[in-house]
Amino acid sequence: MISSWASGLARHRTGRLIAAMTGIALAVALVAALGSFLTASKATMTQRAVRSVAVDWQVEVQPGADPNTGLSLVRNTPGVRFAVPVGFAHTSGFTATAQGSTQTTGPGMLLGLPGNYRSLFPGAIRSLTGSPDGVLLAQQTASNLHAAPGSTVGIRLPGTTGVRQVRVDGVVDLPQADSLFQKVGAPTQSQPTAPSDNVLLLPAAQFASLTRGATALTTQIHIARDPALPHDPAAAFTQVTGAAHNLEAQGAGSVLVGDNLGAALDSARQDALYAQILFLFLGVPGALLAAALTAAVAGAGGERRRQEQALLRLRGLAPRRIVALAGLEAALVGVTGGLAGLDIAALTGRLGFGTASFGASAGTWALWYVIAFVLGAMVAAGAVLAPAVRDLRTVTVADTRRTARRTASPWWMRIGLDVMLLIGSWLVFRASSGNQYALVLAPEGVPSISVSYWAFLGPALLWIGAALLLWRLTLLALAHGRSVLARLARPMTSTLAGTTAAVLARRRRPLARSMVLLALAVSFAVSTSVFNSTYQQQAEVDARLTNGADVTVTEPPGTQTAPSAAGALKVSGVRHVEPLQHRFAYVGSDLQDLYGVRPDTISSATSLQDAYFSGGTSRQLMQKLAQRPDNLLVSAETVKDFQLSPGDTVNLRVQDATTKALRTVPFHYAGIVKEFPTAPKDSFFVANASYIAKATGSDAVGAFLIDTGGSNQKAVAAQLRGQLGTSATVTDLTQTRGTVGTSLTSVDLAGLTRIELAFAVLLAAGAGGLVLALGLAERRRTFAITTVLGATRRHLRGMVLTEAIVLTAGGLAGGALIGWALSEMLVKVLTGVFNPPPAALAVPGGYLTLTAAAAVAAVLAAALNGVRRARRPAVEELRDL
Repeated sequence: MISSWASGLARHRTGRLIAAMTGIALAVALVAALGSFLTASKATMTQRAVRSVAVDWQVEVQPGADPNTGLSLVRNTPGVRFAVPVGFAHTSGFTATAQGSTQTTGPGMLLGLPGNYRSLFPGAIRSLTGSPDGVLLAQQTASNLHAAPGSTVGIRLPGTTGVRQVRVDGVVDLPQADSLFQKVGAPTQSQPTAPSDNVLLLPAAQFASLTRGATALTTQIHIARDPALPHDPAAAFTQVTGAAHNLEAQGAGSVLVGDNLGAALDSARQDALYAQILFLFLGVPGALLAAALTAAVAGAGGERRRQEQALLRLRGLAPRRIVALAGLEAALVGVTGGLAGLDIAALTGRLGFGTASFGASAGTWALWYVIAFVLGAMVAAGAVLAPAVRDLRTVTVADTRRTARRTASPWWMRIGLDVMLLIGSWLVFRASSGNQYALVLAPEGVPSISVSYWAFLGPALLWIGAALLLWRLTLLALAHGRSVLARLARPMTSTLAGTTAAVLARRRRPLARSMVLLALAVSFAVSTSVFNSTYQQQAEVDARLTNGADVTVTEPPGTQTAPSAAGALKVSGVRHVEPLQHRFAYVGSDLQDLYGVRPDTISSATSLQDAYFSGGTSRQLMQKLAQRPDNLLVSAETVKDFQLSPGDTVNLRVQDATTKALRTVPFHYAGIVKEFPTAPKDSFFVANASYIAKATGSDAVGAFLIDTGGSNQKAVAAQLRGQLGTSATVTDLTQTRGTVGTSLTSVDLAGLTRIELAFAVLLAAGAGGLVLALGLAERRRTFAITTVLGATRRHLRGMVLTEAIVLTAGGLAGGALIGWALSEMLVKVLTGVFNPPPAALAVPGGYLTLTAAAAVAAVLAAALNGVRRARRPAVEELRDL
């Protein structure tokens, strides 16, 4: 009997089975793909963090300790691949004579490197000009001294007399100078705000000879660790920091560890946690939606299933056997749909990422596939088997013969659950989007990391509450809007317009369920795509803020470069060059950056968004600077600290270009600046460049912002580097994107959303078409009776298309509104992902058009298929039914 039942299901319920299997396949594929990708992404984040560090550990030998003993201790530490000693000496200054003038710098650093240092740590030093070996001068120092390969540089060392001279062999860049010259063992807030501008690198033997008798000498041991680490950045962070603490304990106070690798992993573990949050925010709703689609597909044939169960009971089949038959159907749907879903996930990985495992290890890939398959089986059991068992217990044979429809409102409508959920969502959102709220809390250096998962309640309650509210409104509209429905149906059904409206009102419950399902699918597509587009938009904004413009030429501190030098930078591909002053100013005892701009032309070279300012738009505040030159834009922190009000006088102490002494310059507070191109993330000022030049006696430029029209940035930057040499630093936007982007930006979010957006289109099409198609298939008897009573094929086509239009219009409109609300909430709650916060959401019109077209096409195909099947002679249809 089991085989006969399975054969009958395959022959007569093919459509229903395939539809249910499709829902299971989508749920399994989404979970398997996202889970595998999330695991692979965490491993990628760990690898990227490891690659980003030039020197894993800088172990500083403490005063009085023996460097050789420390080196032996380090080399015997598990996980250390190699370790070399590096000498550090503080200098009183450097001098050099070029073209008859002598240049002198302030205090600097002298480093003694072993001969194989560059091969062991290739990322620590980058050659610019001259020899890669020997005496190497940092780029900024070379600019300060007007020195080049072949120049002679004098070195003043504390504790010695006279000037010791060396001949420069090459000029280099130190990409990770911040970590190289860190204060080992000091917390972040105690670290130097910037590395030394004056650095000279010497071979170890020459360093030892040159610094003989000098004071302020220290020895560091630079270490490269074994790259084999746990795939999860959090686990890798715990392992690396634990090993560093163990080494300090073994040294008994003789060494301190500067854990550069741990600092990189600390940042990566936060990115990994945000990726996990995005998986929950954006991925789980898709899997739940696929499960709901399966349940809706199974529910579309609920009435027929109850009639089949009643017939089996009348023929004497035991309830246990009936449950077994329902279990067979659930197993068929679950196993077949689950295997199909795993195949879809593997195909997605192979097409999108080059491998079915999405880059995850074999073990984790297999684990996620097993988890996804089991979840698919559970969904099949809940959608197919559970309703059958429930009906068997609660529905009698006589109940299946009754035609009376339930008229009472659902329990959730009577208690107003939808309104309560929306109110709860608003309250959670207010609490989780406050100024002091942190979704991810990862104290620096602390192994534990926490997430406030209750923030998920806001979007979750909104999603459910909005869906129930749409359900309520749909039921009310269909029940009380028959006249409107009749007018809508009249062009397609003519005399049967009233009948069509009555049918829609009578079928308002299944129609409302289908509309809500379509709306949820559309809202999933809208919220996911808008979030992704907004994230990409802000990643580009962050890169442009950091670099300043398409290409930026930064002048060395202290140089007197006039704005007229911009003419020499107008090479091929450049549209506009904008000079930007950069000075420093004291407000009270607080030293801050001061930027001088030309208000009328600054926006020609860079982008100024309204979100960067407060107290006016970007255009309005630039106009204020132009109209009154002594106006000043101040950071919000400074406004709060000094209790400033608009129009207040702000006295800044700025260095006079001639006397080098600080002089007081009055400004007037005109507005708040939160972000500005090339400016730091903390406090700074923006003022009119002409006023600063007049007050200080110098119009020297700190940087030139170069607009290339958004193209050829690399080529223009390369041309300028060849033209300027080491006299200035040239950076371009493509270069900055890679340095400012987190691992979440550059690796994970794009792949995560590619998967989700593809499945969102399939879910929208499935929600729009499958449920309608199955609902029409279950109403063949109704169509046959309508035909017998005199309805023509045109009437039937009009009835079906009217229902399709109502479903599509309500589903797309409701989904768009829910998706917009979810997008606003997601962006606000996940504010830690965005830097800076967006001024407005980015809407991907092309993708949303594709999603809507897919949903419309699926509904139209289902409607036309229903019309085609309704053409069958009514007598044959009634005989089969």
